[in-house]
Amino acid sequence: MANWNDPRPTRTSFGSSPQSVGSLGTERAGTMDQGLRRHMLSIYNYMTSGVLLTGVVALLFSRGGAESPAANLFMNGGILAWVVILSPLAIVFAMSFGARRFSTGTLQAMFWGFAVLMGLSMSTIFLVYTGASIAAAFFATAGAFAGLSLFGYTTQKDLSGFGSFLIMGVIGLLIASVINMFLGSEPLSYAISFLGVLIFAGLTAYDTQRLKNEYLSVQHAKMTNPGAVAAFPLGKMAILGALSLYLDFINMFQFLLSFMGQRD
Repeated sequence: MANWNDPRPTRTSFGSSPQSVGSLGTERAGTMDQGLRRHMLSIYNYMTSGVLLTGVVALLFSRGGAESPAANLFMNGGILAWVVILSPLAIVFAMSFGARRFSTGTLQAMFWGFAVLMGLSMSTIFLVYTGASIAAAFFATAGAFAGLSLFGYTTQKDLSGFGSFLIMGVIGLLIASVINMFLGSEPLSYAISFLGVLIFAGLTAYDTQRLKNEYLSVQHAKMTNPGAVAAFPLGKMAILGALSLYLDFINMFQFLLSFMGQRD
């Protein structure tokens, strides 16, 4: 195991044995592994809490069916409905491009606010689809997400090459969705939903590996240059990582629901 602080790792210091140097390297590797597990657990805790918060808000906002606040807000239209729909997107851009300026506490507040607004905007699914369909799609998404994220975390295959391809796929989905708003084609809608599930499934594995590698890169930089100032705090990295995985989960769920869901 490499000695990160020694520019000549093959040479031992006076009075040291090769075994002691190797033990030091093993200890540091173990520390990094423990730190990685804590970091990823923090990401998953944020992400899971955000998804649950969104679900609870959506369920409560849609209670009452046609007489619910969700029906009154979205079915009647108006500028407030568009504010609720577009606000989550604005928060995503603000968090992504302003992360270095915001404090960790501010990013946390923005993440929870984002989860609440997503719950308001997604409340209409309880007015459109049956409860059984929503539950089936949610648990199917949860199972797929867990498996794909585990694959991204454990695989030795480099998934970075798929990143650009998957992002282009997301852009293609957006363009196709806008076009279908005017065409109203049901076959195209099914095709978009099917491809959406596949693309965000791939992004789940890709983003998990990316978040893992980002942490390892930061820790490696700290070990090779202990005096350097941290480029990005781990607390912020955890929140932004949770946002990425949250978006993967929610989009996969929505596309799967529109593909297999039964309408009321």
